[in-house]
Amino acid sequence: MSTLRLEDLKQYSDTLRTRDGTALDVRFVEPRDTDELQHYFRSLSTRSRYNRFFGAISELPKGLLHDFLEIGERDRFTVVATMMVDGFETIVAEARYALHAETATLEFGLSVDDRWQGHGIATALMKNLECRAAALGAEHMFGDTLRSNETMVSLARKSGFTFVNHPDDWKLVRFDKEIRVAPKDIPCASWRLAALSRQADSPSASA
Repeated sequence: MSTLRLEDLKQYSDTLRTRDGTALDVRFVEPRDTDELQHYFRSLSTRSRYNRFFGAISELPKGLLHDFLEIGERDRFTVVATMMVDGFETIVAEARYALHAETATLEFGLSVDDRWQGHGIATALMKNLECRAAALGAEHMFGDTLRSNETMVSLARKSGFTFVNHPDDWKLVRFDKEIRVAPKDIPCASWRLAALSRQADSPSASA
């Protein structure tokens, strides 16, 4: 499967909208975000951090923080959703996803600042991740969540995911969705262009 080059991916960002129309910028995390990203996770409620990482942590451990900031390493990516709050660009949500090229799947996880939950941010971010999955050539996307995380279970169900038992942990449930979008039909303009570029550069396109 032909994938996009990292230097090409970095040019893509998106402007989404919350339920009330507030602009939400989604972009790849950058080294300059280190302190703000750590502050974001520290400000999450204990429950939100537990739901995100399936364990009790108060902040990102050094190694995990490094992983979050390494864009493209082993086909793993981190995006932050930001908006202007009191004149400052503020992280209000994040998502991390990984392309498993051998199985044509994209695995992801996300979180939203407790103060901004209920504004449609997670729904918008999930749709954006579907565009990214399609652009990278994934045929399925999936995530894992605690069975007790009713918010994430409800979001996945409303977004058209199906549920299966997690293969390794009974406390978790896996949700999966088939990606059936042709490159020209991807609804996110930037990722439609990315997909068409990948398609044009693939060996089959030039055969």
